[in-house]
Amino acid sequence: MPAPTRTSWRRYVALGDSFTEGLSDPDPDRPGEYRGWADRLAGHLAATQPGVDLEYANLAVRGRLLPQVLAEQVPVARAARPDLVSLVAGGNDLLRPGADPDRLAAALEEAVAGFRADGADVLLATGVDPRLTPIIRRTRGRVAVFNASLWSIAARHGAVVLDQWGADWLLDWRLWDSDRIHLTAEGHRRTALAAAAALGVPVPADGAGDWRTPLPPAPPRALRAALAEEAAWVRGFVAPWIARRLRGRSSGDGRAPKRPVPLALPRP
Repeated sequence: MPAPTRTSWRRYVALGDSFTEGLSDPDPDRPGEYRGWADRLAGHLAATQPGVDLEYANLAVRGRLLPQVLAEQVPVARAARPDLVSLVAGGNDLLRPGADPDRLAAALEEAVAGFRADGADVLLATGVDPRLTPIIRRTRGRVAVFNASLWSIAARHGAVVLDQWGADWLLDWRLWDSDRIHLTAEGHRRTALAAAAALGVPVPADGAGDWRTPLPPAPPRALRAALAEEAAWVRGFVAPWIARRLRGRSSGDGRAPKRPVPLALPRP
């Protein structure tokens, strides 16, 4: 896998959708807002770069499709002249029937090439393997094709890839919120450390802080409880998602990025 061009960064800009916005990881310092893996990664970078003031912006907005991310967020990010960018998008597109992973990858590659031409390191992330999730597992083929293209894009342009498809620890249902789309706080914490490791930044190697350490075995779920959870998930998340699609609405309509300009993070 390509290595980043530097070992420390001064300006990090995160782009994407709800995954990078940080949904289901409430921010204890900002009621009603979310933290997420990108915020946690920025904090980790700031803590491991002594003497370097890291500036950080997060332009991600929930519900955004890849073309929206490329049109709305990429120009803002390039104008900020970052030396590190995370560009993680396409998941919302791949959930939709008829999505073309090849076309999505081609559009993404143009953005990656632009950031690399600017001299920025670029962090991409594969989609998680959905094979254990009912209904969503129907997208597995499209996600796999898109992931394969991400690795090729990274090889051609010298980008870094966070491999979520191969992360078995992400298949533990306890790391996911009840909507089965967004990570819990612990899931975001582990993803941030995995991203740091992909960038070559030191992370805990063992013990409770290790992102690869499996959670303790979970007690088996009774069949009746499992069926009730499936029904609640369809009523509470699948049906509203379909209703929004039919109305042409998005969960991010009217929302602005939570951290639209790069601001220096406090030193630990």
